[in-house]
Amino acid sequence: MRQADSCGFARLLGMKVTEASRECVRVAMPAAGMENAHGTTHGGAIFALADHAFGVAGNLDGVDQIGLSAHIRYFSPPTTGTLEAVARKISETERTSVYAVDVYSGSRHIASFEGIGFKTGEAGKRG
Repeated sequence: MRQADSCGFARLLGMKVTEASRECVRVAMPAAGMENAHGTTHGGAIFALADHAFGVAGNLDGVDQIGLSAHIRYFSPPTTGTLEAVARKISETERTSVYAVDVYSGSRHIASFEGIGFKTGEAGKRG
């Protein structure tokens, strides 16, 4: 959790980790001020929220991971309120992991994100 709390970009966007367990990571972010020219929440803000939830979930076990790839599908644009990203581990090998992140605006499912993480080593070691 320390890494999630020290992320200046997440703080800048108002993200807050509301749950962090091996089963699920939840991150909330206000949509206010994140509008695009159409008046809906910018896709980049939604991606950033999902990516942050993926990063928190991927680093919970104390093994440093970095994103290897990510893909997002947008279903329905939110316009106001708080967004929530819910990350869950789908699979894992010795060197990689796959996470699914669903993004919600209230009860409406607005986006689905898949992230693949690459394990760079144990926490605190670089190599």
